[in-house]
Amino acid sequence: MALAALAITASMVMAQTPAPDASTQAPPPPQATSPSGAHPTQAAPAPAAQAAPTTSRTAPNEPAASAPQPAVPTGAPASNAAQPTPAGPAQTPAQPPAARQPIDMFTQFLEPGQRSDLPHNLSPWGMFMAADWVVKSVMIGLAFASLTTWTVWLAKTLELAGARTRAARTLKVIRTSRTLSEAVGAAGGRGGPAALMLRSAAEEMQLSEAALDHAHGDGVKERVGSALSRIEAYAGRRMSRGTGVLATIGSTAPFVGLFGTVWGIMNAFIGISESQTTNLAVVAPGIAEALLATAIGLVAAIPAVVIYNVFARSITGYRQLLADAAAGVERLVSRDLDFRKVPPGSRKAPVSLVAGG
Repeated sequence: MALAALAITASMVMAQTPAPDASTQAPPPPQATSPSGAHPTQAAPAPAAQAAPTTSRTAPNEPAASAPQPAVPTGAPASNAAQPTPAGPAQTPAQPPAARQPIDMFTQFLEPGQRSDLPHNLSPWGMFMAADWVVKSVMIGLAFASLTTWTVWLAKTLELAGARTRAARTLKVIRTSRTLSEAVGAAGGRGGPAALMLRSAAEEMQLSEAALDHAHGDGVKERVGSALSRIEAYAGRRMSRGTGVLATIGSTAPFVGLFGTVWGIMNAFIGISESQTTNLAVVAPGIAEALLATAIGLVAAIPAVVIYNVFARSITGYRQLLADAAAGVERLVSRDLDFRKVPPGSRKAPVSLVAGG
């Protein structure tokens, strides 16, 4: 009986001996499955768990990390805590964007294809800046021609208006005067071709004074008529000065604009072949830039033609006023020559226009 009791006691002792080993190995699995950082003070006294704080303390000392990293929990596995955090591009501080350098206008003019700052819009200025340098040169030339047209229009309008006013006033004086000397005195120091006609005729009469009583008066009339015709021709040429530019612009501007259009369409086709697409968004801007040259050519040519025709009619009317003034001066000279043949005592006697019977 005593042996049986000892055997039972020994078996019970042997059955209870592995129980502490199982209890000591059981805690690590619950620590691995528990949430990280939930109970940092309940970490198992395993060697791996003791190594985790050591690696977590050395992790912030890495030189590659520029931003503070979150602390590794005590209960995390030792393998994860021992790996250093790689320094990625997101950890470096963002650099401010570089300031945009100013773009050279001459480079924009010669190399429009390299300009990425200009939107490809269809406004006149946008199409001009995106056009080829040949088309730009054509547009600039046509714009200068248009500016010249309006400058000539303003200058010639003021000049023609003043000349017509002076000629009309002098013509009124000539028509109301009875002798050449009276007309010269009434005209005074007025300027203009009509007043110059009066002074030229009076000067010729003075130069021919010695021969008037001995020679016929036809020579004096011829010399006076020649001087008046030269004055009239010179005044007409002077007034027509500048209108030839209008005629040139009106006749050549459309063809210059057409040249710019042809050149621009050629470049547009070259761009289509290089891009290997027929999309309207690619084709339309180049064609629009080319057609802008023709539009500017028409804008320069149409006003030039209209202004030239208006000036041609106005100058013709002005020359007609000068012709009337010259005719009036010739009448005054002829009258003075005829009255020189009348005796001094009978110059005031009335002269009958009808022959008496």
